[in-house]
Amino acid sequence: MKALEKIKPSKQEEKAFKVIVDSFLKKLNSVLGDARGVLGGSGAKGTWLKGVHDVDIFILFDYKKYKEKSHKLADELEKRLKKKFKKYSRLHGSRDYFQIKEDGFTYELVPILKIKKAAEAVNITDISPLHAEWVRKKSNEKIRDDIRLAKAFCKAQDLYGAESYIRGFSGYVLEILVIYYRGFERFLEKAKSWREKQVIDPEKWYADREAAIASLNESKLHSPIILIDPVDKDRNAAAALGREKFLVLKEKAVQFLKKPAEDFFVKKEIKFDDLKKKKGHLVYFEVEALRGKEDIVGCKLLQVFDFLKKGLREFDIIEAGWDWNKLWFLVKKKETDKFEVRKGPPVKLEKYAADFKKKNKKTYIEKGRLMAKIPRKDYKLKEFVKNKLKSDYVKERVKKIKVISFSF
Repeated sequence: MKALEKIKPSKQEEKAFKVIVDSFLKKLNSVLGDARGVLGGSGAKGTWLKGVHDVDIFILFDYKKYKEKSHKLADELEKRLKKKFKKYSRLHGSRDYFQIKEDGFTYELVPILKIKKAAEAVNITDISPLHAEWVRKKSNEKIRDDIRLAKAFCKAQDLYGAESYIRGFSGYVLEILVIYYRGFERFLEKAKSWREKQVIDPEKWYADREAAIASLNESKLHSPIILIDPVDKDRNAAAALGREKFLVLKEKAVQFLKKPAEDFFVKKEIKFDDLKKKKGHLVYFEVEALRGKEDIVGCKLLQVFDFLKKGLREFDIIEAGWDWNKLWFLVKKKETDKFEVRKGPPVKLEKYAADFKKKNKKTYIEKGRLMAKIPRKDYKLKEFVKNKLKSDYVKERVKKIKVISFSF
């Protein structure tokens, strides 16, 4: 498949990656004392994509020595980092971790306990090396290339990432699925036929679906598929997956299998000029996000998008979308009704009817129920948008937001 040539690192890139990362690890390990830094994530699994310079490094601390004080691992690591690295960022998570930028690479250093089995984990991150080991053991070069195709496919279709503002497919979930189904196209073939709440159990931890459902904690059963983690039978690896992304994958799988094309692996950039050509009234915002952890910042951007979208429904939304630095809405109407019709209680419920009349000056009866017409302050699109941007809800969630264009 030609798409693979564009996403798979060349031999030269792989060699350069190894040299640079090995050099960083040597420098890092010189100050770690009784801990040890190892390559993790897609770099360790051999499933990373061309041009990606984000590297996961796991700092292994002795299990027996640090088990009872694992909550202090980040502090322990920071003491040692200070000896060699002048610039680093401490990021908050279920266990704090660190980010260092060097030689064009961004390293995320995650302190974990060195465990032999998932049951020993004190924090979910402790299991990560076991994930890498499973992927390496269960895959060959052909499968790893197919994993790359799955990742590129999902990235292009905005389906990639388990963060709460995305709720898509994590890299590890895609690795499991491609390994389990033995290939990229077989994965899509199966995905298009997935049922809601389908249980996928690669290591056959459970005798059947019912046994898996009965064993897992109810909080882990909300996702549209239940993917039993191959190294941890009590974990649903796809727990973060949302129904919307699940349905989009099924749809895109059908489309690709019907007519495969390289376009499916290329993310379509939304351009302002292209949006302006579409039929309807365009409201386009430029956004400057707050600083902070990506997952939290992303959630706040999504909240602003949903907040504006909810209000703009009155103007009949044709299309809407958002990216890290922009939001856009294409609507049918530039004005909505001047009055909002508010439904009240049935007339026969005298107490509630009296309360409704007190709150609403002008009421009328329709089919035995009190109704009221409330004048809208923002029935014009421009005024509506301007007033929404002044709200505390928006101001608290973004650093800056401004309307770039109203296209009428």
